[in-house]
Amino acid sequence: MGAAEPAASLAATVAASVAAPVADRASEAALAELAAYGDEPPQMRSGAVGKSGFLRLGFERRDGTTILADLDSRTPYLAQRALHCDEALPDMAWLFVITTAGCVLQGDRMALEVTVGPGARAHVTTQSATKVHAMDANHARQTQAFHLADGAYLEYLPDPLIPHRGSRFASETRITVAPTASMICAEIVQPGRKHHRADESFGMTVLSLATSAARPDGRVLFNEKLLIEPLQHPVRQAGVMDGYDVFANVLLCTPKATADRVHARVGAEVDRERGVASGACRLPNDAGLVYKVVGRETEQVKARVREFWAVAREEIAGAAIPGGFYWR
Repeated sequence: MGAAEPAASLAATVAASVAAPVADRASEAALAELAAYGDEPPQMRSGAVGKSGFLRLGFERRDGTTILADLDSRTPYLAQRALHCDEALPDMAWLFVITTAGCVLQGDRMALEVTVGPGARAHVTTQSATKVHAMDANHARQTQAFHLADGAYLEYLPDPLIPHRGSRFASETRITVAPTASMICAEIVQPGRKHHRADESFGMTVLSLATSAARPDGRVLFNEKLLIEPLQHPVRQAGVMDGYDVFANVLLCTPKATADRVHARVGAEVDRERGVASGACRLPNDAGLVYKVVGRETEQVKARVREFWAVAREEIAGAAIPGGFYWR
C-alpha cells in the first residue's frame, strides 16, 4: 500500500461513489485481488439503494461527558443513541452499530466514519457478528475511517467477522490519530461456519483486510494488509494458520510511554495443550503495539483480546473494563 490520502475524505468519497456504476469506480480497480469479481449481480446491481450503507459518528466532550454530537446514516447502516453504561468510565459514550440487513451480501458497499473530539472517550461495537454470505457475482467492500483529536480515546471492538464459503470481501481501515490520542481496534476472524459443512472452514474466495494509520499532518505511521485466498495459497500450513481456526488482529495506537507499559505487561504466550497463542510487538514510528492471537475456538481468542483490552485501558484511562455480556 502506498501513502494514505487524507483520511478525512475517505468515508465521504466512498459514500459518494457507492451508488455509481461499477465501471465508474476507479478506486475499486486498485484492489487486484477483486479484479476478477466485477460482474454485476442479477438480482440488484452493486451499490444500489439498500446496498450502500453509510454511517458517520461524531463524539465530543461536553460538560465532562462524551456525547454523540454528530450522526448521519444510510441503510443498511443504523445507529440509535449513545449509552453511558460503563461504571468504570461513566463519561465514556457507548454505541452499537446496527446493520438492518443482518448480513453482508454480494454487491454491498459499506462506509463507516468515526470522529472523536479532543478529550472525548467512546466505545464503538456491533450488535452481532458480521456474516459475509456466499457470492456467485461481484464482491462486498467495507471502508472505515477513524479520526482522533488530542487526548481522545476510542475503543473499536466489533464482534467477529464470519466469511462464508465462496465469499469475496475486502475491508480498508484508515486511522488518523493525534500524538496524544489512543485507540484500540480489533478484528476477530472466524474460518466460516465450520460446523455447518466441511468446505466452509476457510472456504472464502477472497478475504482482504488492510489497515493504515497517519498523524493529522499526513505523516504515515504504518500500513498492514492481510490477504487470504485459500484456493491459491492454502492456510492449513505451518507459518500460516496450521491447526488453528480463529485469529485476531488488535492494533493499539497510543503514545510511546503508554505502549511501553502495556508491552511490559503482555509479552507472548503459547498454550499448545489448549490450542491458543498470542503475542505483542511494537508498531513502527512509535505508533503503538500490534497484538495477534490464534486459537482453535472463538471464545479462546475473545478471552485473549479482552485481556489485552483490560491492560490497555488500565494504562490509558486508569480504569477496568466492564464485565462480559452473557448474551454475547
